[in-house]
Amino acid sequence: MSLRFLLDENVLLSVKKFLESKGYHAVYVPKGAKDSEVAKIAKNTNSILLTRDSDFANTLMYPPHEFPGIILLKTHPPVPKDMIESLEFVLENLKEEFKGKLIIATKEGFKVIEVWS
Repeated sequence: MSLRFLLDENVLLSVKKFLESKGYHAVYVPKGAKDSEVAKIAKNTNSILLTRDSDFANTLMYPPHEFPGIILLKTHPPVPKDMIESLEFVLENLKEEFKGKLIIATKEGFKVIEVWS
């Protein structure tokens, strides 16, 4: 089964195209959706949330165990090539083990945060 990704509107189109080229299902959130709506859509569609919004790193507001996965792209500056390489590194190393995890991806690698109630 292919992973499903919900892309926050701050994720570049080149990242979406990369995911699709790898056979993943990737859709954007509705334009202007509030963070709470984005979270609800990710849960309801069983999609891994892919975002550049650091608000989703707040594990009290967005507990990872409630999500199919959250990937926060923290590449600065937000160069498409760096974002894609960071995401590809995460996908290669975590395989399909995203449920309940907050993954913070940077140019240097990634960190996995799991918080259970």
